[in-house]
Amino acid sequence: MNHSSTNTTNFHHYTLQQTQLGKMCGSRLLFRDRYEILQILGRGGFGITFLAKNVVLPGNPLCVIKQLSPKITNTQSWQKTCDRFAKEAKTLAQLGSHSQIPLLLDYFEANGEFYLVQEYIQGSTLAREVRRTGPKSEAEVKQFLQELLPVLQYLHKHHVIHRDIKPQNLLRDQADQRIVLIDFGAVRDELTNAYEHSLHNIANTSFVGTMGFAPPEQFSLRPVYASDIYALGMTCIYLLTSKGPLEFNYDSDTGEICWREEVSVSDDFADVLSKMVKVPLADRFKSADEAIAALGTKNYSHSFADCLTIQPLTNNQINQQQNSQAYVPPTVRTANAIREWQAKRNAKKSHTFS
Repeated sequence: MNHSSTNTTNFHHYTLQQTQLGKMCGSRLLFRDRYEILQILGRGGFGITFLAKNVVLPGNPLCVIKQLSPKITNTQSWQKTCDRFAKEAKTLAQLGSHSQIPLLLDYFEANGEFYLVQEYIQGSTLAREVRRTGPKSEAEVKQFLQELLPVLQYLHKHHVIHRDIKPQNLLRDQADQRIVLIDFGAVRDELTNAYEHSLHNIANTSFVGTMGFAPPEQFSLRPVYASDIYALGMTCIYLLTSKGPLEFNYDSDTGEICWREEVSVSDDFADVLSKMVKVPLADRFKSADEAIAALGTKNYSHSFADCLTIQPLTNNQINQQQNSQAYVPPTVRTANAIREWQAKRNAKKSHTFS
């Protein structure tokens, strides 16, 4: 057994033995009287994720339960981590139902532990996809940008900077092939960001992001909307080359990576990508709108409009969808199930107090 396998085995053993959800994994016991814990999905720097099934909602939809479990003992650091976890939940709730952002299903504290429940997206990350099938073509990367730039438009419209766009945080849904942006634990509200810097509170914050994919201003703790453009551009370069940003040589004069000689793409497309990953903010696209215009995808805007916010449906619309054979995205199905359950619960409460 290699070292990596040993670490994975030790992690699963620890999780199963030391966490409440780990102990419930594979059993018939229900967490909060509704979640059946099926398996461990993984662990990040701040939490452990589990695959679960909601046995209360119609259809018993699968979901992901993320438990806050940072490897820290410092009280101040713990509080910052809790605040960041709460911020992730708040942001997901603020963004509503979007077909390319996991739906927030629940957020709560239980026995001193914090949990976040999200829609389960079954699929592979783009990082794993590239490792399996190799670099992508210019046409494939253009299609990827046509799908992701409207997502950035949506985030920035809601004053949200993701701050950690990278191949590992982009999932291709197995059911319908849509690209889903995940991990909103690093988000920053642009309005809050400006307020913090006006008070010179930089010393109380810390860098969040991924080396290579994060632009220089993010290291200076001053992320802007264009910071997400930079990270998306670096992701495109990874898709074209299967090489991470730190694997390239850097131009000592500009600080930019030397990637163009390693790909075969049209000059126009190379110019767009180059402008996305410019180090000086003044030379980079300021917004997703600018990048879309340069890419020549203005005509795609209307086709992506339906991927933005999904407004609550009326009962008639829900019934029409249920009675039709038309495809209904997983996010919509889950949202409808939740609304039905909440309506029944509210009706029951009203009947009890009447």
